[in-house]
Amino acid sequence: MTPDEVSGNRSWPEGFAVLLADYERHLTAERDLSTHSVRAYIGDVADLLEHLIRLGHDDLEGLDIRGLRSWLAKQQSLGKSRSTMARRAAAARVFTSWAQRTGRISTDPGALLASPKAHKTLPGVLGQADTRTVLDAAAVAADDGSPVGLRDLAIMELLYATGIRVGELCALDVDDIDRSRRVVRVFGKGRKERSVPYGVPAAQAIERWLAEARPKLVREGSGPAAFLGARGGRIDQRTVRRMVHQRVAVVDTDLAPHGLRHTAATHLLEGGADLRSVQELLGHASLATTQIYTHVSTDRLRQAYQQAHPRA
Repeated sequence: MTPDEVSGNRSWPEGFAVLLADYERHLTAERDLSTHSVRAYIGDVADLLEHLIRLGHDDLEGLDIRGLRSWLAKQQSLGKSRSTMARRAAAARVFTSWAQRTGRISTDPGALLASPKAHKTLPGVLGQADTRTVLDAAAVAADDGSPVGLRDLAIMELLYATGIRVGELCALDVDDIDRSRRVVRVFGKGRKERSVPYGVPAAQAIERWLAEARPKLVREGSGPAAFLGARGGRIDQRTVRRMVHQRVAVVDTDLAPHGLRHTAATHLLEGGADLRSVQELLGHASLATTQIYTHVSTDRLRQAYQQAHPRA
């Protein structure tokens, strides 16, 4: 639900519609969140305010910890997953903190709200042998020298080499790729900038794409985009996701671009990289987010132990 949709809903108090529109501007202009993140935050807060109305309140001062807990209880009764409930609890805490900080509410009930613990699931990853097979197949497909084939190879190599998000890749400009130092400048969530190194195979694929193939796709309006679509515009995330699914299918696996990010992180840890370095490379705000990959590595270590140790 967007602020515009809310304001068109006659059951909403006018103050709530204005409040949500102000919050949307804060998320967009001050926190510089992506459109997807803003939409998620606004949807969660709109649902919370709808619940507040059902409780008989027409202003934010009516929101207390009991209201927040009953809202989450309602989510549970509707069959929402624990991860969804944890996300909504986090969204509520961010919202009530902003509301108190800006004088829209006298106290911050969200500060008292505990977050349901989400079940951590191990991310899907490719083994190192399967990864080589996938990248080798992409290289073979690019042997015909077609611009799209060379582009796809460069994208696959870069995603695996750096672990960057697909949105970060699509936003890259040519000048963000330092080919002499083999470093890519990335703007992550909240427009936080970080520099991520990449290796020789990715460097070779990127060099061929930029020198041989990209000039063949450039059109008026292409701008500085590092990766272009078949028609010359900046490549979009849907195209990258579709391509990754197709390339990974050679090992009978269905893996999205985020799976290559998981794969890169796992292989770094398996190769001896420390957790803090992987956190920095991936652009995680919290080390806890990166720690899920230690579970993947531990699981594989356990499998190796059971196969190899005589008293396993």
